Formats: sequence, structure tokens, C-alpha cells
Amino acid sequence: MRFDDSNTEEMLSVGYIQFDVQLGEISANLQLVERELETLAPPATSLLVLPELWATGFAYPRLGQLAGETPAVLAHLQGLCGRYNCWLAGSLPEVEADKVYNTLYVTGPAGVSGSYRKQQLFAPMQEDKYFSPGANPAPVPSGAGLLAAQICYDLRFADLAGRLCAAGARLLIVSAQWPMTRLSHWQTLLRARAIENQIHVVACNRCGSTGETLFAGHSAIIAPDGTVVAEADDGPAATVLTVDMAKQEAIRSRFRTVGRSPHRCDDKDKIVSAGQAGNIVERNRALGRRTVFTNGCFDILHAGHVIYLEQARKQGDCLIVGLNSDNSIRAIKGPDRPVNSEEDRARVLAALGCVDYVVVFEEETPLNLIRALLPDVLVKGADWAEEDIVGGREVKEAGGRVVRVPLVDGRSTTGVIKRLQTK
Repeated sequence: MRFDDSNTEEMLSVGYIQFDVQLGEISANLQLVERELETLAPPATSLLVLPELWATGFAYPRLGQLAGETPAVLAHLQGLCGRYNCWLAGSLPEVEADKVYNTLYVTGPAGVSGSYRKQQLFAPMQEDKYFSPGANPAPVPSGAGLLAAQICYDLRFADLAGRLCAAGARLLIVSAQWPMTRLSHWQTLLRARAIENQIHVVACNRCGSTGETLFAGHSAIIAPDGTVVAEADDGPAATVLTVDMAKQEAIRSRFRTVGRSPHRCDDKDKIVSAGQAGNIVERNRALGRRTVFTNGCFDILHAGHVIYLEQARKQGDCLIVGLNSDNSIRAIKGPDRPVNSEEDRARVLAALGCVDYVVVFEEETPLNLIRALLPDVLVKGADWAEEDIVGGREVKEAGGRVVRVPLVDGRSTTGVIKRLQTK
């Protein structure tokens, strides 16, 4: 089947292959998928979902080695897809630039059409110690059109699915190793994602066990109104059936929830006092959210600033930016600065999506503010030695960490001013 992410066919064949993943045994898991495909004999152009890390399992001691086998596994899958004229989707370990990702690949007769990296890593299973989180999630192209993909723990974060469905996905697929102890959560969340996004969900979970962990199985196909169309039990199972996409559009035509995202916030409300910021840090800590702090003048905002702030935000769950007041900038840089007032600078910063809150401080350094907040992560440019970063010692003594972010060459407020002055 020729790949076409604008597929508008009304009838789609979808399904799952649920099985007990053998830890670290790529060949055995591949052979199992082959046998199930032969038995299932799926209709042409079917899309079938496999469990999370279906070829390797969470074999942490051998993860790097096993990830090195992923290209060969995908080549083998391509051959299977060509033989059955179908599409297969499931996650595998991926290595890039010395980082390992839990990546869902969509493979068809012509090879891999796209991929999605797991966004939310499940710390109780030590995923955050062995994998890196993905970034910039987008719908994955396939022969069935664009797919919204989720990998196991991602399913708990409704905004991820909502963003992908709003970007035009026709189906939501889930690849998982979800435990039996939380089976009811699995079933409830699958139905919720279907209902809130008015979309068909095709979910494949592992069955069987590793050590003392028993996996739930109960892979399912769910209609956009939350109706469970098909559901496995807790043993091996393979199913393929046809879903009517016209019914999905009919549900959406009555009232539409997918894609609705009005901007009802005033970003100026992100500008808070030091006292308010302290309360925010405490609330974050109570919720297990990591607060990140950085500071600067941000006089003439440019791309270097934005890239730096984006990198800072990625270090935690909430970014508070300390902003030098006009008086403190004049004390540091002289009477001709700042170019823009603190009110204007704060308002522009607050409008950035990566910035959660802005706090203006009067001193030349943010030391007092950092001492008051004691953020979980303190970020500064890599041009600063760690021992010279203001507040670094205090943050580390409180159990936090200091992160140095590389700056973008050729981007600076001083450079912008000089270029303007020469024109």
C-alpha cells in the first residue's frame, strides 16, 4: 500500500497482537509476531498494534546492545508488512547521540513511515534512569492516515493525546506494558481518551509477567463514543476488525470537542511577586513538580534568549524567570540601559509559552530571591563556571541541582544594539 497520510477511506481494518514479551529475546518475540500474523491473516492494509518494547522488554542491563538491533528488527518488520500488505506499530529501543529512547515505530511495506518517542517516563520502573524523554510530539503518518500515538504511561496525560488529535490524527494507538494491579485505570483511561477526542482508539497491552509484575493484557478497540468494540482477556490474543470512520465523523458533527483550545488566559497574570513565587514553589513541591529558576535582563528579546529559556523549561515542570529591574540594570550596565522598561520586558517574557512565571527583583543579583525560593533546578548559561553561579551553592545544599545551558553564538542584546547604532 502506498503511504498517504491524507487517507480518507471510511472503512479501516485495525487490530492488535497481545502476547507475553520475552525479556531480551528479540528472535523469539519476532517469531511469535510472525506466527500470529500467519494465523490472523489480516485483511490487506490492516493496521496492527504491538505491545510496548515488544521485541526486547525492559532488559535494562542490555538496553544499549538491544537498541543496536532495532534497525534489523525494523527491516524484518518491513518484510512482514510486505508479505501481508499491512502496517505494524509498536515501540522499540532507539539510540541517537548516546541517548536511548522508547520509540514507537509505524512500519509498512515501504519501511518506517514515522515514529513517536515516549514523552512521560515512569520513574517507579526506573525508566527515567535508562531512557530519555521524547520532544516535539507530532502525529505519525501511516497507510491509515495520521496516527496519534501513546506509549503506556503517556496515556495518563490527556493533553498529549489532545494535542496530537487536534493536529489531525484519525486514530489513536497505544502501545503498553500496563500492570494488572491498575487494570481498571487502563480501561478507564482508554475510554476517556476516545470520548474526549471523539476518536477510535486501538490499544495493545502486554500480558504475562516479568519477575513479580503481572501484566494486564486487555488490549482493546474503542469507538469514539467510548463503546468497547473489542477487548482481550489477560492471555495471548490477536484481533483485527473493521471500524467505520464515517461514524467517527457523525459523532463529531453533532458537537465537537476535539481540537477546541481557545486562549482564555491573560499572560500578564504570569507576572508575580516574590511572595507569590514562593507559594508557587511550595505548591509545586507538594505535587512533586520540579521548579526551575533562571534570571537575566532580557532587554531586547531575541532568538538566543528564547532558545535558552526553552532549554531551561525542559529541566523541570515549571519555569520561573527572575527579571532584573530597571534600577538594577542601570547599576550593572550604565545609564543608557535598559532599552525597554521592566514592565514591557516582563510582559514580553510572560507571553512565551516556555515561561510559567516572571518575578522582577531589585538587587543586582538574584541571590536573595533564590534563597527565598530554593528552586529544584537553577539554570544559567554555560559561559558561567558552576562555582561562580549566584545561588548555586544554596540550591545544591537544599537538595537541588545546577544546570549550565549552552548559549547561542552570535545572539546577544549588546550585538543587536550595536547593529542598530550602525544603521
